[in-house]
Amino acid sequence: MKKWMLACCVALLATGAWAAKEMSVQVRDGQLRNRASFLGAVVGTVAYGDRVTVNQTQAGWCEVSVAGKTGWIHESALTPKRVVMSSGSEDARVQSVGSEEVALAGKGFSKEVEAEYKKQNKNLDYAWVDWMGQQKISNARLVEFLKQGDLAQ
Repeated sequence: MKKWMLACCVALLATGAWAAKEMSVQVRDGQLRNRASFLGAVVGTVAYGDRVTVNQTQAGWCEVSVAGKTGWIHESALTPKRVVMSSGSEDARVQSVGSEEVALAGKGFSKEVEAEYKKQNKNLDYAWVDWMGQQKISNARLVEFLKQGDLAQ
């Protein structure tokens, strides 16, 4: 029985089933939290392109380690692809981009698309949209909002 368990453990290690997984941060500013929740206290930050080691996952959240920091970040902020940063005026690029991703990115609302839309729709007022995009909400204020609305877990 012990030999069988040892053989299984060796097989799992050999296949990488127990190996930590490396991923890249795909958001500009990622927050590491002390628990797997948007309500968890921020214990650190990661930046676009940072490589993190995923220690474990839980309900859409990943516990990651990077540069001596450990915390939880939502899986939507991570990608298994390696994000390659380049200097100069070129945009950052991601290796191994598929045609589906290119098509989805093409549907995005870039500054150029916005400028063209504004040019074609001069009667629309974007002041409130621009104002909303500039708003920053603190974690404490967000938690209070969730509690008042009985939305907090």
